[in-house]
Amino acid sequence: MEIAVKLYYLALAVLVCASVAEAQWQPQTINAKADFRGLCAVSSNVAWVSGTHATYARTTDGGNNWIVGTVPEASKLDFRDVKAFGENVAYLLSAGPGDASRIYKTTDGGKAWALQFKNRDPRAFFDALAFWDEIHGIALGDPVNSRFQFMTTDDGGRSWTPLSAATLPPALPGEGAFAASGTCLVTNGTQDVWFGTGGAKVARIFHSKNRGRDWTVVPTPLAAGTESAGVFSIAFRDPTHGMIVGGDYKKPGETGATAAITADAGQTWNPLDRLVPYRSAVAWAKDQWVVVGTSGSNYSRDNGATWIALDRNNYNSVAFTASGEGWAAGPAGRIARFTR
Repeated sequence: MEIAVKLYYLALAVLVCASVAEAQWQPQTINAKADFRGLCAVSSNVAWVSGTHATYARTTDGGNNWIVGTVPEASKLDFRDVKAFGENVAYLLSAGPGDASRIYKTTDGGKAWALQFKNRDPRAFFDALAFWDEIHGIALGDPVNSRFQFMTTDDGGRSWTPLSAATLPPALPGEGAFAASGTCLVTNGTQDVWFGTGGAKVARIFHSKNRGRDWTVVPTPLAAGTESAGVFSIAFRDPTHGMIVGGDYKKPGETGATAAITADAGQTWNPLDRLVPYRSAVAWAKDQWVVVGTSGSNYSRDNGATWIALDRNNYNSVAFTASGEGWAAGPAGRIARFTR
């Protein structure tokens, strides 16, 4: 009996080790010490990151080499989001009060950057950027006069136009969006856009089916009630099934109301029973969800019913291609590629 028990636990250990080994982060070398929050996985070879001190980087060979640069005359900017369309075309969004919120675009792989938008309202603070395609995009800003701010483009960023104030969704006292990973705002298809909020008595999801002209809003079960808690990231694996993650970033190791799923395009959100600690970003990786945060990362192949730990490293953002290639990015120039 004793031998049988030992063999059982040995087999169990082998299975556990195999399951852990099948998915992991492979660190990559990059000559940068910026804190990265913006991340865009374009293909198996091409990815972009962005962060503090006006820093951006891109790879065209799967991360074997990262080319690092800075946007001229923008050294104080913090690029919290990057959206790219191939190895040459990319948009950067810097977050900050007043004119620190800007949008730049390159069409030559970063050799030159055109300033497309500079915020003139000292009360405004932009958080994230998303696109339906290469020329149609939307940028989200925190509330001004109790209304969230939106800029849209229909010409590849040559012009950014504010949405009419009448269409802007009203905010709760203290409500805003988190510029933690560039993924509090997400688009799908040709018209749909969602964003998540925090900082108020309830964390909410806003949804527009017509590129921001009209909005609906629903509550979520994620942690709320303080300025540091709420929805930090939203992702969809198809038009109806999605996941939100967040929690309280001031309590990074605390499990609680940190994740929820939807099966009806965000009309309702159901909390997960098996929770992870605070997570700042979620992404769909072909056949599994991957979440990252300051206390580590996890993946789930059963829609969040169970989670397997990847590591305990600090990551701010995660992104995958449709075919399943992905990266994670974090502080002090941390870059890793997902392998399995």
